[in-house]
Amino acid sequence: MSTTPAPAAPAATLRHFLVDTDLTPAEQSEVLDLAQSMKAERFRHRPLAGPQTGIVFFDKTSTRTRVSFAAGIADLGGQPLIVNPGETQLGHKESIADTARVLSRMVSVIVWRTFAQSGLQEMAEHATVPVVNALSDDYHPCQLLADLLTVREHKGRTEGLVMAYLGDAANNMANSYLLAGVTAGMHVRIAGPAGYLPQAPVVAAAEDRATETGGSVLVTTDAAQALDGADVVVTDTWISMGQEEEKEARQSLFRDYAVDAAAMGTAAPDAIFLHCLPAYRGFEVAAEVIDGPQSVVFDEAENRLHAQKALMAWLLYRSGLATAPDGAADGALGAAGVGPETTGR
Repeated sequence: MSTTPAPAAPAATLRHFLVDTDLTPAEQSEVLDLAQSMKAERFRHRPLAGPQTGIVFFDKTSTRTRVSFAAGIADLGGQPLIVNPGETQLGHKESIADTARVLSRMVSVIVWRTFAQSGLQEMAEHATVPVVNALSDDYHPCQLLADLLTVREHKGRTEGLVMAYLGDAANNMANSYLLAGVTAGMHVRIAGPAGYLPQAPVVAAAEDRATETGGSVLVTTDAAQALDGADVVVTDTWISMGQEEEKEARQSLFRDYAVDAAAMGTAAPDAIFLHCLPAYRGFEVAAEVIDGPQSVVFDEAENRLHAQKALMAWLLYRSGLATAPDGAADGALGAAGVGPETTGR
């Protein structure tokens, strides 16, 4: 007597993280829950046990990104492979698409700190393992996961809080603060001089996401308006990589957006200060602020490790390439049906 076999379970969808809104609000919360759990039990999750290899490309110099991803891959049971500029044929002698196809047969996760967002998109289109944006000219989404984790730790929540970003508001950090902040249910205010504000498509995407979460978006040239009663105050360097020749002009241009004691006095009395680092004291932030009691920048820097570990593990779990430890109660991981841990590939 023949029987009809049960239908196979649908294959998991391969997940990447190229821009902040690649995570839904619920998924972002899952990743942050997982990060908090991993920070408490640093070596419990081992989705890269084997060790499997995680490759990390650097087209730009780095301190926190380099160390946090290398340490994070090792913490997850894997072997980090760091690749510096000029060490491969990526994008030169070999196409990004062909590189993605080759790497997917050898490594379990691809992390890339690069220039053009389009390169990351092409890598993800042709890879069969998760691809992570470790920074591009357009977005810095991993930094925002660390920042939101830090806000959670110091404020107990993100929903309903006001986050004010001051300075160069036409850069990747401002874009990611808009998108990730409203995804977390925050009221995000971005202040910078005319001509140095986020582009309309990014603002529109943030406003669209805010309708899902109850967050809001304000883009202004008025620093005081952005700071008024803010729970979280953020800035970034005025002189990013490749802008060194503009140093004097940019210092003059952004001077009114410096975060000093007076600026912090306009924010809420218990406001915290964030900066992705490296910081230039006396320019975008006063020493008395970044070294003062409201500054949480070193918690924020440490949280790059925990947030990125959680992100990589979550991507592997959701892509069906690994499973969570038995009995894990990390956000909605249990509800999603991930079971005892295995090596993913």
